[in-house]
Amino acid sequence: MPSVELNKPVPDFEAPATGDQTIRLDNLKGQNVVIYFYPKDNTPGCTTEGQDFRDRMKEFEELDTVILGVSRDGLKAHENFRAKHEFPFHLISDKDEALCNLFDVIKLKKLYGKEYMGVDRSTFLIDKDGVLTAEWRSVKVKGHADEVLEAVKAL
Repeated sequence: MPSVELNKPVPDFEAPATGDQTIRLDNLKGQNVVIYFYPKDNTPGCTTEGQDFRDRMKEFEELDTVILGVSRDGLKAHENFRAKHEFPFHLISDKDEALCNLFDVIKLKKLYGKEYMGVDRSTFLIDKDGVLTAEWRSVKVKGHADEVLEAVKAL
């Protein structure tokens, strides 16, 4: 499957999520969708990023925008992470990396001198018609949720 492209419709996908949900992109048409990919539940940057989106959730909702977090963690880890930090949005488990590959976020990374394939922190904004209108790759967490909120306001 080819990866997503800016200003083009995002192919429909289906993925398991917290709260016993199956998220289907086509079911979200008519709302803006922010999908953010992060490396791992309960790590400092990923926790802060989730909290920043959580703390702006009311503003996103007023702009008719759904937020979805995605990582390769399983649903049990996601449920615990979501409950612990009171995230009002669902987390998608992408163990088979289907979404990671669709959005092309698996990159070669380095940690303590070791190289491995990991999730590049990235965020995507899909408008009410299902078109990818903005993307942020190799995201720095500080100020990121505000940047995404401004982009939604500009739609």
